[in-house]
Amino acid sequence: MSSNAHWKVLVVDDEPEVREVTRIVLEDMQFEGQDLEILEAASGSEGLERLQANPDVALMIVDVVMETEHAGLDLVRRVREELGNRLVRIVLRTGHPGQAPEREVIRAYDINDYKEKTELTARKLETTVYVALRGYRDLAMIDAARHGLERVAEASTKIHSRHKSHEFASAVLTQLAALTGLQDGALYCTVPKSNHAAIAPIRVAAATGNFAPYVSNAIESSLPDKMLDSFHAAYDGKHHVFQADHYVLYFTDSRDSENLLFVAGSAELSDMELHLIQVFCTNVGIAFENLHLHQDLMEAQLEMVYLLAGAVETRSKETANHVKRVGLLANYLARGLGLDERKADELRYAAPLHDIGKIAIPDAILNKPGAHTPEETVIMRTHAERGAQMLAGSNLRMIRLAAEIAATHHENWDGSGYPNGLEGEDIPISGRITALADVFDALGSKRCYKEPWPREKIIEFIRGESGRKFDPRMVDFLIENLDGAEQIRVDLPD
Repeated sequence: MSSNAHWKVLVVDDEPEVREVTRIVLEDMQFEGQDLEILEAASGSEGLERLQANPDVALMIVDVVMETEHAGLDLVRRVREELGNRLVRIVLRTGHPGQAPEREVIRAYDINDYKEKTELTARKLETTVYVALRGYRDLAMIDAARHGLERVAEASTKIHSRHKSHEFASAVLTQLAALTGLQDGALYCTVPKSNHAAIAPIRVAAATGNFAPYVSNAIESSLPDKMLDSFHAAYDGKHHVFQADHYVLYFTDSRDSENLLFVAGSAELSDMELHLIQVFCTNVGIAFENLHLHQDLMEAQLEMVYLLAGAVETRSKETANHVKRVGLLANYLARGLGLDERKADELRYAAPLHDIGKIAIPDAILNKPGAHTPEETVIMRTHAERGAQMLAGSNLRMIRLAAEIAATHHENWDGSGYPNGLEGEDIPISGRITALADVFDALGSKRCYKEPWPREKIIEFIRGESGRKFDPRMVDFLIENLDGAEQIRVDLPD
């Protein structure tokens, strides 16, 4: 249907009198309470141009013989094949049935009806138009629903890919605005769990457009009274609320977490569009639950990593917080060096297991207070390969990364490290980052055999090992951003 709420009918005929009579018959017709808008074309080529300029034409009434004996048939083929327009209903009308036999035309061309001009009285023409417009209406609704579902599926995919709460909320708002076309602004709220939820302030977790400045504010200070009434109506009634210039969407997950989406803007949404939005909100609820499950899984994995790594560090008379800091430092370095967020997060989880192989080293060697003998050094150094062997069989991406780190965090930039004497960028970046994070934290931490080094001595040592033990680019970044690295130890002391 056209944007002016008229049903467009295109009459293609080279006889002006036929076009005029057709207009007179149809111009007073209505279908479902809406007028018909009659467009005209005097040839097949002109008809194609009119259709290209008006892709929402619902019905074409096409003469067969115009500038050529088969101009109308050529037009039908071009509409269906070149323009790919399968929605418009096409009625062929001919004064020369012998030149285009009905049976052959119906079989060979994608048309919806075939009429001889002599049989198409005013009443039959009206009937033909009604039938065609009903068909167009139904197909247009199906097509709109298909496209809408495709958009919902695409939007849902984009929110399902987010694994952090703030990213998730922003993605939901962005995709909802794209689905509805409402761009005035949107905001997202999670209702805090409380025994007194009715009096707990509901705050804006994410927002776009005009509401962007209200993030973290209570909704009472963010929304006009009229919109605030809709917000509370949705929350109190546990359902969606739709108004002419805004709507509020309410959804929960299996944890009974309550979430509300407020979208502002002037748009008349059809029943189908409202239904699609509700489908999207159902998907949002599923995605929100998956987000919780993902976070729970990652927290459980991280806790297991800390327990394993902490046990090793405790056995070697170091603190469990050392491995947590190594993970956080690895994440800090990775982000600063331009690694993508996923890789940086994986390093945070995997780096704490860098010394897991020490679990296989005898106590007498692991905790020997003095220097190791050459034979003991050989045994001590096996912890890198043993750690990699312990972890390498896992199907989990993070554990496989931990195996890579265990195997390479004692390799040196100049090739003098172990166990394989790798050099430069042949050493995986995960191993290079973890090596620097491990040494930096160890130097600044208290041990039973030493006091923490002062900042100046740490800087001097790290600089001295640039290009020998450590990747020079990483050293430069660490020295330039030392405050952030040191803050990790402040936040997570021994």
